[in-house]
Amino acid sequence: MAEVWSDREIDLIVADYGAMLRDELAGRSFNKAARNRDLQAVIGRSKGSIEFKHQNISAVLLGLGQPWVEGYKPAANFQGALVDGVLRWLEAQPDWLLPTPQVSLGQGIAQQGTALQFGPPPALRNEPPPIDPTFIAAIGRKYDVAERDARNRALGRAGEECVLHHERGALKTAGREDLADKVRWTSVQDGDGFGFDILSYEPDGREKLIEVKTTNGWERTPFHISRNELAVADARHEEWCLMRLWNFARAPSAFTLRPPLGDHAQLTATSFIAELH
Repeated sequence: MAEVWSDREIDLIVADYGAMLRDELAGRSFNKAARNRDLQAVIGRSKGSIEFKHQNISAVLLGLGQPWVEGYKPAANFQGALVDGVLRWLEAQPDWLLPTPQVSLGQGIAQQGTALQFGPPPALRNEPPPIDPTFIAAIGRKYDVAERDARNRALGRAGEECVLHHERGALKTAGREDLADKVRWTSVQDGDGFGFDILSYEPDGREKLIEVKTTNGWERTPFHISRNELAVADARHEEWCLMRLWNFARAPSAFTLRPPLGDHAQLTATSFIAELH
C-alpha cells in the first residue's frame, strides 16, 4: 500500500497544482516537467507519485465543482485528507475565479453578436463521465457543491448577464430587435422571487422565462433550485426553462432543461420548515 501523504506534502502539491491551474485558465504557459522536478526536490516523492497525485487533485476538483488542469485526467482512489487539503487551498483563495473574464464575455456577446455555445443536456450515452459518477456525486453531496455555487453571487450574476446578452443577440439575429429591446433582467431590475432570472421572448413573440444556473465545474455539477422556481416551472411549463452554464471560468458552455425537471434530474429536498405544535 502506498505511503500516506502528510498534510504538509498535500498542501505543497495542492499549491503547486493551483499555480498551474491559474496559469492555464489565464492562458499562460507552464512547464509541467520542471514543476514536477522542483516538487520532487522539496517533498522527496517520485515523478510518477506526484503525477498521480495531480490526477487525484483533478478528481477532487471535479467533485467540488471546480475546473481542473486539462493535462491531468481525473483519477480516483485517494486519501480523504486530500479533499481537506484542496478545501484548505480554496478557502485561502478569496479571489479564486472571480468572474472578471465573464464580464468581457458578456460584453463580447453584446458588441460582437457572438453567442453562448449550447449543446444537449448530459446523458451517459452522449457524455460519459471521466470517472465513476457515483463517486463524484458523493463528494458533491458531502461538501454541498450546489450550495457553494448558490452562495457565489458574482458567479451567478455573471452567468445571468451572459444569458441576457445571448438572448438579445439571438432575437436581433432573428430580425426581432423590437423584442430584443424588451428582454428584461428580472432578478436585477425587479428583484428575486419571480421564479426566473431573465424575461425573454421567442421570435414569434411568446414569453420565455429563463432561470440561470452557473458553475465553474463540469456539466454534471449539481445545483440548487428553489421550491418557488419549481412551482413557476410547473405553472408556466410552456414558457419556463432552465439554462445551465458550465465550465464558466474556461470556455462557457450551456444546455437547456424544460419542465418537468424530474425527467432530467433527481430532485432531493434539502431543507424543511419546522412549525412548533
